[in-house]
Amino acid sequence: MIVEVVAVGTELLLGQIVNGNAASIGRRIAEEGHDAHYQVVVGDNITRIASTIREAMSRADAVILTGGLGPTQDDLTREAICEATGRPMVFEQEVADRLRERFAAFGRSMPVANLRQAERPDGSVQLENTKGTAPGIALDHEGTWIFALPGVPEEMETLLEDEVLPRLRRDSEGVSVLKSRLLRTWGSSESTVAEILDDLYGPANPSLAFLASAGEIKIRITAKAATDAEAEAMIAPLEAEVRSRLGTRVFATDQDTIETVLLRLLADRGWSLAVAESATGGMIAARVTSVPGASSVFRGAVVPYATDLKTALLGVPVQAIEHSGVVSESTALAMAEGASLRLGAEVVISITGSAGPEPQEKPVGTMVVGVMTPEGARARTLHLPGDRERIRTYATTAALHLARLGVTGSWW
Repeated sequence: MIVEVVAVGTELLLGQIVNGNAASIGRRIAEEGHDAHYQVVVGDNITRIASTIREAMSRADAVILTGGLGPTQDDLTREAICEATGRPMVFEQEVADRLRERFAAFGRSMPVANLRQAERPDGSVQLENTKGTAPGIALDHEGTWIFALPGVPEEMETLLEDEVLPRLRRDSEGVSVLKSRLLRTWGSSESTVAEILDDLYGPANPSLAFLASAGEIKIRITAKAATDAEAEAMIAPLEAEVRSRLGTRVFATDQDTIETVLLRLLADRGWSLAVAESATGGMIAARVTSVPGASSVFRGAVVPYATDLKTALLGVPVQAIEHSGVVSESTALAMAEGASLRLGAEVVISITGSAGPEPQEKPVGTMVVGVMTPEGARARTLHLPGDRERIRTYATTAALHLARLGVTGSWW
């Protein structure tokens, strides 16, 4: 079944809010095994919304609209569905009574404008919204489903799960399932990974897709089949080939992250972790402690941002800083050694650098990561692109991966 998502709202076109609803719906319809060829954003204009609905109906089996079901003048989705399908609007007294009861329960009288939410295109059914006042709409128009859901994410998600997906599931039962496997890699650019996998890419089933984010490259393998087992069997040989070509660049699968992988490696070895970070200002510690249960491994962090605090808090020799500079591999290693002694951790990640916008000793983007384990210590100088936040984000990701390599003995 082909499903098209239409997000309604001028605020989306102006960039005042992020179109998270389209992403959420897209993910769920893919998980349900439906095809999605287009997503459209349209502003609060009845003619353009109606035109968008007609166009979507011409190329999809189901159209899911989100937004434009409120009580104000710019909420026009109901009227646009009527215009697109040539149906009159009808009024549901039962829904109006339910809205009044809802307002009364909160000790408030209902504004007259809310009566618009009791209207629906003729032939449709209203979907009760237990999270808010705007009912959803389901309409089977000449064999094409039209669903209208509220724009409030919590309300949209509830109606999507409780009302929309079950109807689509009944109509497409037994047709196909869509399964995906996400392989997470680090250490090579997106173009390098794409070149390595070039002959595997194409409009095939299973298919490959690439996504770059925060210094990591994700590879999604997707298969469409009659059953979950058949889809998994189709994914398996392609996944094995991708892993064979990319080797240790692949560090995690699906929902696993570098933070969870690193903490698991440390726990398996009975090692604890501490962090000494200057240029990233606590970003490494924040990512590690975002994982539930991190306290079983993580000892703590020191953020000696000022140069003199690297000596005062971590014991970095003044002579070492004067000789090699703050942004140097010797300083990073001295920071790691000091943090290991003071925080009592077997493994330490340290980082110092020049994140910009003004350079500090070295060109902007020069970031130095140190890693100390019971089996050795090494530092690595990175040259990262982008603005200050991008450099710090990339450096944080790189530091976690270098720690992973150090813990596993796969030093660079």
